Amino acid sequence: MTPRRIVTVSSAAVIAAAGLVALPMAAQAGPTPKPGMPAGPSSFAKDDFTTDPSPSTRSKAVKDAEKALAAHPGQAHAQSGHAFVPRTVVVDRNGAADVRFDRTYKGLPVYGGDLVVHLKPGGSYKEIDTAAKATPTVPTAPLVSAKQAQAASRGQVRGKVSSVDKPHLAVWNSGRSSQLVWETVVRGVRSDRTPTVLHVLVDARKGKVITKRDEISSLLSPAQAAKAAKAKQQPSTNILTAGTGNSIYSGSVSIDLTQSGSTWSMKDPSHGNGYTTNMNHGTSGTGTIFSNSTGTFGNGSNSDPASAGVDAHYGAAETYDYYKNVHGRSGIFGDGRGVPSRVHYDNAYVNAFWDGTQMTYGDGQNNARPLVELDVAGHEMSHGVSGALTNWDENGETGGMNEGTSDIFGTMVEFYANNPVDKPDYTMGELININGDNQPLRWMYNPSLDGNSPNCYSSNNGNLDPHYSLGPLTHWFFLLAVGSGDHGYGNSPTCNNSTVTGLGNSKAEKIWYKALASYANSNENYAQARIDSLKAAADLYGTHCTEYNTVNSAWAAVSVTGTDPVPGTCGGQPGSPSVTNPGDQTSTVGTAVSLQIKATDPNNQTLTYSATGLPAGLSINASTGLISGTPTTAGTSSVTVTAKNTSGNTGTTTFNWTVNPVGGGCSSPGNKVQNGGFESGTTPWTTTSGVVSANGNGETAHTGTYFAWLDGYGTTHTDSASQSVTIPAGCKATLTYWLHIDTDESGSTPYDTLTVKAGSTTLKTYTNVNANTGYAQQTVDLSSFAGKTVTLSFSGTEDAGLQTSFVIDDVAVNAS
Repeated sequence: MTPRRIVTVSSAAVIAAAGLVALPMAAQAGPTPKPGMPAGPSSFAKDDFTTDPSPSTRSKAVKDAEKALAAHPGQAHAQSGHAFVPRTVVVDRNGAADVRFDRTYKGLPVYGGDLVVHLKPGGSYKEIDTAAKATPTVPTAPLVSAKQAQAASRGQVRGKVSSVDKPHLAVWNSGRSSQLVWETVVRGVRSDRTPTVLHVLVDARKGKVITKRDEISSLLSPAQAAKAAKAKQQPSTNILTAGTGNSIYSGSVSIDLTQSGSTWSMKDPSHGNGYTTNMNHGTSGTGTIFSNSTGTFGNGSNSDPASAGVDAHYGAAETYDYYKNVHGRSGIFGDGRGVPSRVHYDNAYVNAFWDGTQMTYGDGQNNARPLVELDVAGHEMSHGVSGALTNWDENGETGGMNEGTSDIFGTMVEFYANNPVDKPDYTMGELININGDNQPLRWMYNPSLDGNSPNCYSSNNGNLDPHYSLGPLTHWFFLLAVGSGDHGYGNSPTCNNSTVTGLGNSKAEKIWYKALASYANSNENYAQARIDSLKAAADLYGTHCTEYNTVNSAWAAVSVTGTDPVPGTCGGQPGSPSVTNPGDQTSTVGTAVSLQIKATDPNNQTLTYSATGLPAGLSINASTGLISGTPTTAGTSSVTVTAKNTSGNTGTTTFNWTVNPVGGGCSSPGNKVQNGGFESGTTPWTTTSGVVSANGNGETAHTGTYFAWLDGYGTTHTDSASQSVTIPAGCKATLTYWLHIDTDESGSTPYDTLTVKAGSTTLKTYTNVNANTGYAQQTVDLSSFAGKTVTLSFSGTEDAGLQTSFVIDDVAVNAS
C-alpha cells in the first residue's frame, strides 16, 4: 500500500531539535454461571472515541502529529535518515487524538521503531510514546549475502517448505540494539499441517537468526495440537433443532444469506459479503460456498457438513457486529469487508487459524468435533483487529499480549451474542472438547487450571509459549470486569490476597481497546500494558477515579505493579467529596484494627463509604467510614476507599496495607524486583538511553536474551538503571545480581566505576580492575531496609579513555 504521507528527517533539520492450551485431567470446569453479568448488544456502551474518523479529521490529526514530530525529535528518537508513515488515528470525543506512525531508516522498515504521537484537543502536542528506547541507526551495507540469509531462513520451518521469497533489508530495533537484518518470508506447511507464512529476520552482518514471526495465528500451538490429536474422545452430544441455521454449538440461529433465484447461499450481504465454504477436507483453494434450495442449513449434528458451516457463518457475523456496534470498527479489516470462513479443512485436522485474510477450521480428531465454537471464532478474528492496531507478533511477552487480547475479545463476542445454547462465560472453547475430557481450553478467572498458564506475573513470563504467558492478562481482565472471589463464573483468586470489585464488561473492554488503539506499541510487555491501560482509563473516566483505581488494583492483583503514570486526583463532577489519605498501614494477623477514614463534602451532604482491596478479615462501615476487623492473611494490598454523596458524586483515596504474620516474620516472601532479567525491556526500570540490550551486539545475557549494558563507549559517559523496591517488614532480604565486566583498560589503576546503591547507601563499587571473563554472581544483604521502600540503582561512569562495559543480568531481591 502506498502511504498517504511520509515525514522525512533531513540531515539539515534533523527534524528541528493465535491459540489455546492443553488441559491436565485434574482440571475442573467452572460452575454454571449465575445470572449477574449483563449480556447482549444492549449491555455494551458504544465507544466515546473512534478509530475511523472522517477523512478531514484524520488529515488534520496527521498534519498536527507531523508538526509535533518535527518539533520533538528527541522524544521520537529520530535523526537524519528517519521517516515516519502514519498508520492509525484515534480521535476522542473532546478532539484529542493519537496518531500511530511506522518508522523507516534510509528507506528500510524499522521493526520496533513505531511510535504514537498524542495530541491535546485542538491539535497541540501532548507527548510521544515510542517502542524505540534508543535511536535506531545501523550500517546499511550487509556482510552476509541475501542467498545466505535465504538458506538460514528456509531451515526455520519445521515442516514442508513450498516457497522462499527474495530477502529484503530491514532494521530490527530492541532496547540498545539496532541491527541490520535480512527479512525473508518462507511459506509452507508446519509438521502439524497448519500453513505457515514465516517472516525470518537474519542478522545481515553475522548471519544469525534474530527472530521470526508467523502471519498465521492458530488456535493451538503444535505441541497442544499434538496432545489434542492423541486425546481419548468421549461421544459428543448434539443439539437437534429446526431453524434457518442449525449449528453444532449454538443451537438454532438466524443467519443472513444471499438468494439468487431458487438458490440460497452462505454469503452474508449484511456483514460485508462474508461467505462460508466447505473445504471437504482439502487444504488449498477457497472451497465451495454452502448453498441449497431451502434456505435452511444444517441439522445440528456433525453428520451434516453444513452444521459446522452455520457455526462459522454465525460466528463471523456476531464478531463483525460486535466490533462495528461497540467499537465503531467496520468489520475485522476496518473497511467494511466481511470475513471468508473455510470449514472442514484437511482430514482430522485438530486446529483452526487466522491467516490475515480468512478463517479456517479443522474438524478435530476423527473429524468428530469441528473447531467452530463462537468464542473460538471471535478469538481468531480478533487477531486481525489487534494486528491492525498494534502489529504484534507471537514472541516473548508481546505474544502473550496478542493471545490474551484475542481471549478477551473472543469472550466479549460471546457476551455480545448472548446465545442461549452457548451461554456467555469466561472460559475458552468449552464446547469443542478438544482433549476429550469435557473441559474448557482456558479459564480466565483462574488461568492456572490448565496446568501451564500462570495466574500471577513473573519475570519468566516472556519465556513461556504465548498461549500460556497470556495468563496474567486474562486474569487481570476478569478481575477488572467481574472482580475477585466467586461471582458465579468461577472463583477468582488474587496474587496479593486483595479484594477487587469489577467494573463490568462494558467498561473493562472499552479500557483495554482504548489502550490498544491509543498507546500499545509493537514491543508491548506486561509492565507497559499496565501503563497503557491506566492512561486509557484516565482518558475515558478521569485520573484516579474509580475506574482508574480499579485498573491499578487489578494489575496489582496479578503481580504487575509500578509507578503512577498519570499523577493527580479524581476531578469527578462538581461538588465531589474529598477523602483524606490515612497513609500506608501496617498490622498483624490475628490482631484487631480500627482505622477511621475522614472525608468532607463541599455541600455537607451525607456520605456513604466503600472500599476495595481491604485485607481479608477487614471491612468498612458504609455510614461512618470506620475500617475494622481482624486480619486473617499476611500480605500487602492496595486499598482504595470511595466516599459517595447523595448526589452520586464520589471521591477516592488509595494506600497500601501490609499485614505481618503472627510473631513477626516475613510478611511477604519472594522476589521483589520486577523484570530483573530485562526480558521485558526497561519497565519498571528507569534507565539512560540504550542500557537494555539484546544478544548479538557484542555482549550476551546471563540467561534469556536481554541484559543491562552500562557504558562501553570508550568516551566520557554515564549510564544508570534504577528501580523502586519495597522490602516487607520482618523479612531477611538478599540482593543478588550477575555481573560481567569487560574492559580494554590494563593495569591496576581504576578508571571506570560501577556503583550499586540502595537509596543513598552505597552497597558495592567495582572498577575496570575487577574485569572478569564471564558472569559472576554478587550478593548483598539488604535486611536493614526491611519495612522500607528504597531505590535500587546501578550507576556506571566511564572516562575519556578506553572502554569498560559493566554488564548486569538477573537482578533479584529475595525476601524470606
